[in-house]
Amino acid sequence: MSGDITARLAEITKELDARWPESRIEPSLDRIRLLLDYLGNPQNTFRSIHIAGTNGKTSTSRMIDSLLQSFGIRTGRYTSPHLEDIRERISLDGEVITPEFFVYTYEDIKPCIDLVDAQSEHPLSYFEVLTAMAYAAFADAPIDVAVIECGMGGAWDATNVIDSDVAVMTPIGLDHQEYLGETIGEIAQTKSGIFRSGKPSVLAHQSREAAEVLIREGANIESIPLREGLDFALLHRDVAVGGQLLSIQGIGGTYDEIFLPLHGRHQASNATLALTAVEAFLGGGADRLDVDVVRDGFANVSSPGRLEVVHRNPTIILDAAHNPHGVIALREAISEEFSFDKLVAVVAILGDKDVANFLSELAHVVDEVIVTESTSSRAMPTEELFTLANEIFDEGQVSSAGSIKRAIELAIDRASHPTQSVGILITGSVVTVGTARTLLKKGE
Repeated sequence: MSGDITARLAEITKELDARWPESRIEPSLDRIRLLLDYLGNPQNTFRSIHIAGTNGKTSTSRMIDSLLQSFGIRTGRYTSPHLEDIRERISLDGEVITPEFFVYTYEDIKPCIDLVDAQSEHPLSYFEVLTAMAYAAFADAPIDVAVIECGMGGAWDATNVIDSDVAVMTPIGLDHQEYLGETIGEIAQTKSGIFRSGKPSVLAHQSREAAEVLIREGANIESIPLREGLDFALLHRDVAVGGQLLSIQGIGGTYDEIFLPLHGRHQASNATLALTAVEAFLGGGADRLDVDVVRDGFANVSSPGRLEVVHRNPTIILDAAHNPHGVIALREAISEEFSFDKLVAVVAILGDKDVANFLSELAHVVDEVIVTESTSSRAMPTEELFTLANEIFDEGQVSSAGSIKRAIELAIDRASHPTQSVGILITGSVVTVGTARTLLKKGE
């Protein structure tokens, strides 16, 4: 990467960071539609699969992407947020968009961004601009199919200007209530906005409250519901070295001996959802897909920052869980698939999350916690997190550190035990995991 491209990429990132952040939303599609109209509606040049839900969206998106590629289909993938590099959000055939193409795309659409900003009460947000960039890049590439993850919600999410071929709904829980609604039912109502008339809606197992809303809203617009546990299912899973071995009942048949190189029952459920979405997309499930191709697609899946083992001796696990549903999945996976004599957690979390619930779930599997603070402006201060953790964990189990870097150093020091197997878990937010990932790769 040339120095000029590096410098320009840094400038663009700074320009985007100056816009409304992803945590600030005006529920409207007016600005993104206007921008895409100026760009010639690039989102209409490719087919798409659209994923919403509370947890599991990114992993499910990556699985769908890998499966489609295994069938020789050119793909684009748009996910959020990123861990370390803004370019991670836009992928072409499974590869992160190049710095050159990222810069070119931004500069190509910048005049239209300025036009929309000038005409709007509020300028385009960070997420709206990146969404338009993704759609423009996919049209330019070109691709056959886009795998699109909602940023927040569904009905008014900036991604929801596509006429998707398949909608996918991962499990719905409580998160972002200030925008999505105070109840599971209200959140499900908003997220159901991605359903399309006459098109399949692939639904993960949901709470009764969410399921009733999703089925009702799908029926109202005459989408075709495909429900986990009724129309498709995870038949069996065995923990295996480096992941798990699955048997899945899809809508087109049974798929056995599928190795998934990811940990946790929730990832097995995500795989079941992803396979069904691809079945629905490729042929409606009339026939079973080539099982060898399916196996290849799953074998190539990765999901950074999701129960990701990034270091051995000591074992260091990164997981971006940040809400009640996510931490329960994390707790269950740690209990089932990892056997440590002691587990030390490094936790930095955002102050607007259900922190007490998060820590209470962690307390079931963690022997010691080191609290710290991420670089996010929304981060809970270390002192406040320390006080709260001491109310939940036993005496002597909680300590603090001034930075994520220092917390990792302390955790590694405490993992150096001559007779015990000690693991390290770093969790609490995407920002926390992204920072840790960068530090650990640099060997700091």
